[in-house]
Amino acid sequence: MKILIMNGPNLNLLGVREPGIYGDSSFESYLPKLKERFPEVEIEYYQSNVEGEMINKLQEVGFSYDGIVLNAGAYTHTSVALHDCIRSLKTPVVEVHISNVFTREDFRHHSFLSPACKGVICGFGLDSYRLAVESFVN
Repeated sequence: MKILIMNGPNLNLLGVREPGIYGDSSFESYLPKLKERFPEVEIEYYQSNVEGEMINKLQEVGFSYDGIVLNAGAYTHTSVALHDCIRSLKTPVVEVHISNVFTREDFRHHSFLSPACKGVICGFGLDSYRLAVESFVN
């Protein structure tokens, strides 16, 4: 089984950026724990601050991988282009968020991506990624 975990803009700053919301761990420090928990799964990680690069990567893997775990960051609330890309893929996508977006600013309550995704997980910190991977494994 092959799964891509993709993080969008500013998520390269996890552990530094607003630790009260996103925690004090980087994704790079969390990833080995996730891979250890799922040794039977080939987990690839990709991060970009650029919407077009994210779309290119989704198109690259979206017809051959078993699952995509996507935290599109702020693009969740703005990107019709990512929505259209997800809709065009064969590979199912699970949208994840570290924080509970529904307890935050009103503009974060709407996702352009959710209607195109298999499911949505939010509010469990970095554990949201584990739950998304489990959704594919189970």
